[in-house]
Amino acid sequence: MSADVIPLRPRAAEPSLQPMLSLTADGMNSVNAVILDRMQSRIPLIPALAGHLIAGGGKRMRPMLTLAGAALCGYEGSRHYKLAAAVEFIHTATLLHDDVVDGSELRRGKATANIIFGNPATVLVGDFLFTRSFELMVEDGSLKVLKILSNASSVISEGEVDQLTAARQIETSEDRYLSIIGAKTAALFAAATRIAAVVAEKSEAEERALEDYGRNLGIAFQLVDDAMDYDSEASEMGKGKGDDFREGKMTLPVILAYARGSEDERAFWRDAIAGHRTSDADLAHAVELIARQDTVSATRERARHYASRAIDAIAMFPASEAKAAMTEAAEFAVHRRF
Repeated sequence: MSADVIPLRPRAAEPSLQPMLSLTADGMNSVNAVILDRMQSRIPLIPALAGHLIAGGGKRMRPMLTLAGAALCGYEGSRHYKLAAAVEFIHTATLLHDDVVDGSELRRGKATANIIFGNPATVLVGDFLFTRSFELMVEDGSLKVLKILSNASSVISEGEVDQLTAARQIETSEDRYLSIIGAKTAALFAAATRIAAVVAEKSEAEERALEDYGRNLGIAFQLVDDAMDYDSEASEMGKGKGDDFREGKMTLPVILAYARGSEDERAFWRDAIAGHRTSDADLAHAVELIARQDTVSATRERARHYASRAIDAIAMFPASEAKAAMTEAAEFAVHRRF
């Protein structure tokens, strides 16, 4: 990746994901057809549970990145539809497993699958979706694609375990936090975009450029997600506000608030992250402390840096509708409120 970072340019209006949605709309119809077909099973519980989450909304950002990357590379085939579906199955499987691990009750404003169907069924259907993703990879026939996506799946699992072991550890560093989100979130963004260059038979340099774009975009997205959990203005998230706080997750807003806080504030954070201060009043106090230390803004500023790196990563590609859409998607990652 270039050492230069192209700054996000000032805009007259808030950036939107609409150019990416428009660019990939036709392709996503094909991807959704694959998803619908491959989530079917002779066991009725499997499509019912999988469909609950898949039909529950969400941006489908990861499969869109595969399609957008293919458009950026000028690819005109159809291999990327099944691979984009495989990417979405990997993501959906991890969400199902995450909700069980976290004991989550809401996702995208709806009751989570584990609340409706129970933990055992949710875990097992997540496993089913993982196997479906690997079936799609094998059908594609590219060992390189298989290696990229299987490695990403492994890295995601490592990141989730690392996050679990870092929970309620008040001394978690910013470096470790970035390592965790780089694994659990950004790895799939990176793989989703890189495989587009592989199916388009582009050079190693172009593969790496798309991989760098996806990884930096994924980090920016996760930083903003973590900021919104403590942002009093972000009530549209569709998950239980304060979930990260009650689960004792050491996200960047908390890491920075703890580092910047007075001794009394640090004592509160030690108790809260240890699980001794989890009431609504405690959450309100946490949001107040984070606002006082301005760590939501600081977290978004770090996200802006990674979004700029994402834009810089695809500078080698000529101007096109796809490049413009991917650039605006990076800008949207920083500015979004949902």
